[in-house]
Amino acid sequence: MKTLSLLAATAMAASAPSAFAQQAPAPAIETGHTMLTVTAEGSSTREPDMASYTAGVTTQGTTASEALSANSAQMTKVIAALKRAGIADKDVQTSNLNVNPIYAQPKRLPDGSYEDDGQQRIVGYRASNSVSVRQRKLQDMGKVIDALVTAGANQVNGPNFMLSQPEAAMDEARVEAMKSARARADLYAKASGLRVARIVSISESGGYSPQPVMFMRKESRDMVAAAAPPPVAAGELEMNVNVTVQFELAP
Repeated sequence: MKTLSLLAATAMAASAPSAFAQQAPAPAIETGHTMLTVTAEGSSTREPDMASYTAGVTTQGTTASEALSANSAQMTKVIAALKRAGIADKDVQTSNLNVNPIYAQPKRLPDGSYEDDGQQRIVGYRASNSVSVRQRKLQDMGKVIDALVTAGANQVNGPNFMLSQPEAAMDEARVEAMKSARARADLYAKASGLRVARIVSISESGGYSPQPVMFMRKESRDMVAAAAPPPVAAGELEMNVNVTVQFELAP
């Protein structure tokens, strides 16, 4: 059995399915035929219809309980603001909750040594709580972010744009990838004086690539006092599919 290999288009994504990691036995082809392996890419673009971002609160206190209590009170207002803005309960999920000590810097003495032998001393605690939010009405995102900060959120990060139903766009990319693979197979078969007899196997990898946009990070409510809602540009998403196709070429 003769084998002809071609690596075409871009390199395959690192997150290929586990089947790629296993060396499958070579498929059987007729004696005198040639195996051609083609890797091709297809893509399609869509405007996003959904986005995700995180919003949270960071507070400090002299004790862990004090920091957490203040955080809980402020975070309750933030979640209430999300509901008032029309965000459904299913689209809000706690993504991070922690309480950590705050250490004072060791005091250096005149002789160059440090007070208390340089031992760190806890002077307070910091509590952080954040939620992941799915925004289904992109036109309202700026207003929702503004409402969050007004309610007390001092950590807002995102957004990550996405499609609520990406399959149609992915199928479009799959069709393009297969057309490209077949065109290359026909080209190499003709150049070699052969013809494509059949497709032996097809493997796929890829996905859609959201374009993350860091639209804001606010540390204080004072920073957004009387400010207009932040502008958000959704742009477009690109769906990419890589296919590896094995063709059997015959004389």
